[in-house]
Amino acid sequence: MPQEYCIRLGWFDSANAARAAYQSLGSPGTAYEIREEERELSPLHWVIVPPQPEGRALALFRDLQRRGIDSYLIRRGENRNAISLGLFESKQAAEAVLEEKKRQNLNAILANFPRNQISYALVFEDELVPDSGSVEAAESDYASNFDLVEIKPCEGVATAPENP
Repeated sequence: MPQEYCIRLGWFDSANAARAAYQSLGSPGTAYEIREEERELSPLHWVIVPPQPEGRALALFRDLQRRGIDSYLIRRGENRNAISLGLFESKQAAEAVLEEKKRQNLNAILANFPRNQISYALVFEDELVPDSGSVEAAESDYASNFDLVEIKPCEGVATAPENP
């Protein structure tokens, strides 16, 4: 006997991309919604000269620029008057740059740089037959196209349908 399942797929860069995906799936179900969600991504590794008095920070920054060292003076926020020497996904790359900067007599440190991303998820209801393999088949099919796949029995959805 068919049962309503709530399906959540992601991630999309825009609401329009999520809407297009719903339509490309043949518009399953009778209602869908697009949810904007903030996702926490793994932090970057930041090589930075810690904050210091403004005059010293500006003098060091100008010296680094004259020497051709890629750098950025941070002007506001909790790291005001710090000097960024690079953001890296790889900790190994960040550590290599840190060692190079220390050999250049720079008082650099390695810090984590947290980051988030706004993404969109597509949520809709569809009828599937439990214990028939249809739920597993849907999960497998969606997993080949989406990073996020959640399929679970609906617990009563109070959402307004969107029209494509």
